[in-house]
Amino acid sequence: MPNPKRQHSKARSRRRRTHQKLEIVTASATGVGSKAGFSHRICPITGCYKGKEVVAPKVKKIK
Repeated sequence: MPNPKRQHSKARSRRRRTHQKLEIVTASATGVGSKAGFSHRICPITGCYKGKEVVAPKVKKIK
């Protein structure tokens, strides 16, 4: 297998790695509730997607 003849500089390696970072996930307001949520996901509080109830909403248990 071919190997590099000289060592790559630190700057060259770091420039290549600058594009390998995670993107910040943005949250938007849901149509049903006033809380922010992720787009194209079922709302975990109400259980709705696009204004229709898809799953039963989660009910908090009182201790």
